[in-house]
Amino acid sequence: MTLPVHPLQVLFLCILHPARSTVAEALLNHLGRGRFKAFSAGSSPRENQQPHPLGLQALTAAGVPTAGLRSKTWDEFGAPDAPRMDLVITVCDDAAGEVCPHWPGQPATAHWSYADPSAAPDSDAQQKEAFRQTLLALHRRLSLLVSLPPEKLERTMLQGTARGLTGS
Repeated sequence: MTLPVHPLQVLFLCILHPARSTVAEALLNHLGRGRFKAFSAGSSPRENQQPHPLGLQALTAAGVPTAGLRSKTWDEFGAPDAPRMDLVITVCDDAAGEVCPHWPGQPATAHWSYADPSAAPDSDAQQKEAFRQTLLALHRRLSLLVSLPPEKLERTMLQGTARGLTGS
């Protein structure tokens, strides 16, 4: 068994990138405690897009650091000098259906479907609750990921492991 010499690098993808993927990045970096290094990006982020304020608020309320979070295009991670990913996870159904760039190193891939919390009804309370629920659902699934023994995180096992994690 060969244990990784670097943290397992995970890229979370969405279309616009202000909410789910950003929350997943912050959560995994927090929960992973150095065993994981998370990143996030969108296939089509808007110009000057920023992480959703309610996502940042939900993370802060949960004690998860948000410093350094920014909106990025997934092209940033397909460049030759980009960090080499071990796992790429789409967190929205629209991104799962897109043709992704070639990821250096041929990482394992998975799709975890989450509803867009920013699409919740317009009331402030309903949107806050939608972000809180998304954070809790991602937290459950990412807690399972970080609790896996090292052999389940080996490159040859990662594909099936990531796809088999359920958020329930």
